[in-house]
Order: sequence, then structure tokens, then C-alpha cells
Amino acid sequence: MTKTMTGSATAPFPTPARSVAHMLQERVRVAPNSSAFMRRTQTGWTTISWQNFNEQVVHIAAGLIGLGLKNEERVAIASMTRYEWVAADLGILTAGGAVTTVYAQTEPDDVAYILNDSETKFVFAENEEQLTKLRNRKHQIPNVKKVIVFEGRGDGDWVISLDELEEMGRQQLRSTPRLVSDRIETIKSENLATLMYTSGTTGRPKGVVLLHSNWAFEGATIETLGFLRSDDVQMLWLPLAHSFGSVLLAAQLQIGFTTAVDGQVDRLVENLSFVKPTFMGAVPRIFEKIYAKVTGDVEHEGGAKAKIFNWALNVGVNAAKAKRIQGIEPDRATKAQLAIANKLVFSKLQKRMGGRIRFFVSGAAALSTDVAWFFEAAGLTILEGYGLTETSAATTLNRPHSVGIGTVGEIFNGMEIKLDTDGEILIKGPGVMKGYHNLPEETAKCFT
Repeated sequence: MTKTMTGSATAPFPTPARSVAHMLQERVRVAPNSSAFMRRTQTGWTTISWQNFNEQVVHIAAGLIGLGLKNEERVAIASMTRYEWVAADLGILTAGGAVTTVYAQTEPDDVAYILNDSETKFVFAENEEQLTKLRNRKHQIPNVKKVIVFEGRGDGDWVISLDELEEMGRQQLRSTPRLVSDRIETIKSENLATLMYTSGTTGRPKGVVLLHSNWAFEGATIETLGFLRSDDVQMLWLPLAHSFGSVLLAAQLQIGFTTAVDGQVDRLVENLSFVKPTFMGAVPRIFEKIYAKVTGDVEHEGGAKAKIFNWALNVGVNAAKAKRIQGIEPDRATKAQLAIANKLVFSKLQKRMGGRIRFFVSGAAALSTDVAWFFEAAGLTILEGYGLTETSAATTLNRPHSVGIGTVGEIFNGMEIKLDTDGEILIKGPGVMKGYHNLPEETAKCFT
């Protein structure tokens, strides 16, 4: 895969916020009644304003402070992506704590390892499945004082519900109204925000140390790209235990667009039809599955439909390549062909994606160029990028006006990249992690 990466970008960008908590407070100040999140419930989708979201966050933060949470102490979230993860994440950070990430699929032994390695004091657990992992390893995680469940009830002792935590927070605020606002003012940019644990596919999970300054920088530099707007609507299903999902939240806090949250991948197409997002981040396998489904169905049907599809795809890809590679706009005859191709073929795929997509963002692995050209031909541009958990996710990204299929685009403002003599990619800038938690030798190996 060809990469466009060497160099640096130094265009001015807004002074990053002091912390993620300050980013949220500024967003509430600027647009309290604007739509912040859409959450899926048993009866359908509901919309939450920034003001209402912040009220819940403050109650969660006050509850955690009431339980004894101190600055930079860790609180884990073990869950699929869902609205409650977002509220808990911001609640932890607003209380001055730091988030320990745990994938919902993490095996019980690795869960216990992560909680002990991070010295986590409290855990938000999604449901009975996640709670069972904790109960079965309770003797191995002595540092964990309380577990807060998103679904279900507490047990009157070790486990409490999210509702109970929020009520505790309300009671704290009745007696000490400035409890949370005073705590926010103690948070510094160099404070720990997230211990993001790698998936552990090549050994024990490693905790990547990400500071408030990392996420605040990411939000600020993404804003300078200029193509995300406050009136955008994002469909967020990516794991929030992964940096790709988390950086999209940082961008949202900075820019103020609406995010619909539902991590159930089997409901993705259904959700797209209802939410009608203007953009969405995804990993290559999602685009590859859509491509395989569409082309497989066409091949199965055969006949005239297959001929029309193949003709439309050929027209679309040729026109897209002429524009993106050679800078040639379609002539009158090609425009007429594209209009027919769109009406007969591409508009149906656009409708399945909600009908309002301006672009997709792809990361975490290389995207097949055949798949990328297919989506480009269909008027569903995919912006491919590059980054690591160790760089707070995003470091380079294609821009809508200058997409290079098969490349990872241009570097972000404020970051620097070069190739070492052995071909290793070196990255420098405010997005780079502080290091690996409790692994000084591993950390030393990462920095040149």
C-alpha cells in the first residue's frame, strides 16, 4: 500500500483545551440545547442535548467522587459501545479520574490482569456477562472497591446500578454544589486521561498512557481539517475501547456534531437507514463485507441486472479514476452515463447507507483499493487514514477534496513524520503517548 506520509504540517490551529472535561464544559456553554447524542432504546431512538448529557455526566462524576475517587485514579469500563459508555467515560474524566479500557470480548484472566496492572478502583460493567467475569475473579482484583452496572440491579454491597450512582451524585451535589466544578479546575493537561489497553493478541495487553493533552490536541487538529461541521451526524458503532472510536468522541467535543451510538454491528444497516448519518468511521472489514454482499448478490442474480451493474460500475470507476488520479472532470457524455448509473445502481446503495453520507473514514488496517474504488464510484467516498493507539489514533488522513486511493493521506497539523534509515515510521507531536504503563523497557524501545 502506497503511503503519503513524509513531512510535517504547521498550519495554525485553536489552542487545545486544558482537559477533556473542559472541552465538554465549553461545548455546553456554546450550544447547550443542540443535539449531542442519539441513543437507541427499546422503544426507538431518543435525542439528548449537550445540557442534558452534561447533567448526567456531572451526576456520575459526583457519585464517583463520593465513592472516594481521586485525581488520576483509574475507573474501568468493560462494555460494548453504547451511550452509557460515553456518559461513564466523560463522568470519570470530569471527576478527574482516568479511564481503563476493557473490550467486552476480553477473557476473564486478561480482565483481571488489566484491572490489577492499572490499579483500577471502580469498574463500570455493561451487563451480567461482564459482571460474572468480575465476580468469578473477585479474589484476584482486591483493588476494585465497587462495580457499577449499566444493566440490572445492585446487590446492596459490591455492585450498584448506574441509576444508584447518579442518585448518590445528586445527593453529593445537594450538600456540596461546587463539588464537580471545583474538581474540574484541578485537572491539568498533563494528567492521565486514558489507559488504553491493546487487545493482547501478541501477549499480555499493554496499557497505553494517554493524557488529557493528547485528546484535546486531537480534537483541535481535526477541527482544522475544516470538513467536519457542527450540523453533521455521526453513526458511532466502533469499539470505544479502541483509539479509533475514542478520537471520534474528541472530535465531537471540539466541533459539536451529533453522534448516534449503537455498537451492535448486526443492526448497523438498520441504524443507518433510521439515523441517516452524514459520516461514519469504520474498519476495512465493514466496507469489504458490504462490497462482497453487493457483488455477490449481483453475481447470483446474473442476467440483465448483472450486465447493468457491471456497466454502471465500469462507468463509475473510470470516471472516479480520471478525476482523482488525473484531475479530469467528466465531460457531457460521461455525466449522462453517470446519471443513469446512479439512478439504476448507485442510488440504491446510497439509500441503504441512509442517503446522506458525505464520506466514510477508514482506519486500523489497509483498505483494498478495489473496495475503495467501488465506493468512490458509488458516490460514497472513503477517507483512509493512519495512526496508532500510541499516537491517540489519527495522525494522517485523506481529505474529501484530495482523495488518494491506496494512500493514507496528509499529515495532521502539529504532527511530524519521517522514515528512519531502516524504513520504520517515526512520529512526533502532541498526539504521541507518554509511554506504556508499568513497562519502562517497552517504553524506551518506542522512543528514538
